Amino acid sequence: MLQRGVRIVKKLHIFTLLSVFLFFGLFSPVNIGQAAESVDVNAEAAILIDAESGKILYEKEADKKLAIASMTKMMTEYLVLDAIEDKKIKWDQEVKVSDYAQKVSQNNNLSNVPLLTEVTYTVKELYEAMAIYSANGATIALAELVSGSEADFVKMMNEKAKELGLDDAKFVNTTGLNNKDLLGKHPVGKATEENMMSARSTARLAYELLKKHPNVLETASIPTKEFTKGLEEGKAIKMKNWNWMLKGLVLEYPGVDGLKTGSTKQAGYSFTGTVEKDGMRFISVIMKTNSDVARFRETAKLFDWAFSNFSKQVVVPKGYQFKKNTTVPVVKGKEKKVEVEAAEALQMIMKNNEKDQYEPTFQLDKKKLENDALVAPLKKGQKVGTVSVKYKGNESDYGYITGEKAYSTPLVTKEEVKKANWFTLGMRSTGSFFGNLWDKTTEKVKNLF
Repeated sequence: MLQRGVRIVKKLHIFTLLSVFLFFGLFSPVNIGQAAESVDVNAEAAILIDAESGKILYEKEADKKLAIASMTKMMTEYLVLDAIEDKKIKWDQEVKVSDYAQKVSQNNNLSNVPLLTEVTYTVKELYEAMAIYSANGATIALAELVSGSEADFVKMMNEKAKELGLDDAKFVNTTGLNNKDLLGKHPVGKATEENMMSARSTARLAYELLKKHPNVLETASIPTKEFTKGLEEGKAIKMKNWNWMLKGLVLEYPGVDGLKTGSTKQAGYSFTGTVEKDGMRFISVIMKTNSDVARFRETAKLFDWAFSNFSKQVVVPKGYQFKKNTTVPVVKGKEKKVEVEAAEALQMIMKNNEKDQYEPTFQLDKKKLENDALVAPLKKGQKVGTVSVKYKGNESDYGYITGEKAYSTPLVTKEEVKKANWFTLGMRSTGSFFGNLWDKTTEKVKNLF
């Protein structure tokens, strides 16, 4: 009872401070639509990317390895959703929690819903507790269900990190807590270790999570929900999402629907956020601020800057042809060349008024070439390469979160080219032979004089 009382006092203290911040204007995100050339983020590390392409729009100390706290749970969510997709577990599957998960869940100084070993919970109930309320005992219970033990699940986490290209990631537990909070039963590493990752890798994890499991936002966007399982009537726990930028919560920001907060003494206050508006979705990571409010204030600052300075524009229209390369050579065809064009329009996120700084380019598929020419037969609309763009401006180009350009559209043939018959090919071969012979003879005659 004393611990629960302490936690209630802590919550009242946080919301009292927050009310003071709001009243005196200490929390004052930039007005949406107010353009600024640059943005200054007050955090140890930060990054902002376009969620569709992975294009990096802003970064600060993005490769600095820091504690990630409960942002860890994005990886846990990834693997749990993988297991559901692979039909290894089901949403309505009933789960009995271990003594270990139950004991962790009873710590009211941590984010938790109290679990009981004599009660069964569905996967969905445990997942919602983890995703909405960052419940640590529920997280451990899900990890044990998927892998048999938290240690084996941590092994999966590190393997998945390598697969996704999160080269600097190190996971020692499933929750993001400091190992010392795990009752001496921490699965991996030293007793005082925490999960570590850079802002760049954290953004990549969020990017890959949204690509593979976009339904993660269905739960991440729930502002509040009651947890009642195993509790006496009237004792339900109101799980208020720690992401205060969600609709209906105290720092609501239009379009925010995820993704995960994190805080420990070592990590400070961090947040991986995502927002969708005006046909654009951004992912931000803010690491190690000094308060709950600060992580959301700096996130709002990034989102305001992004929506004020960037827009999605068509740089290559459908059917676009390159003026100096409307055709490419063809061998073994009835025609010796074929017109090519962009199959679809190419849209991309760019700074406002910078459209003329992007130059369309194309690359032919080397597998379809013979002596630098396409090989007949070719169908109309057949993909023979890709169309992309090259940036010619002076602004910093941070590249893409995956290291690869994601903005491209197929280059296709505008018409059919049938394969030439054997007679035509033979005549061309003969003509080529005598043409080469004539050139060689002419050259020899010239050399005589």
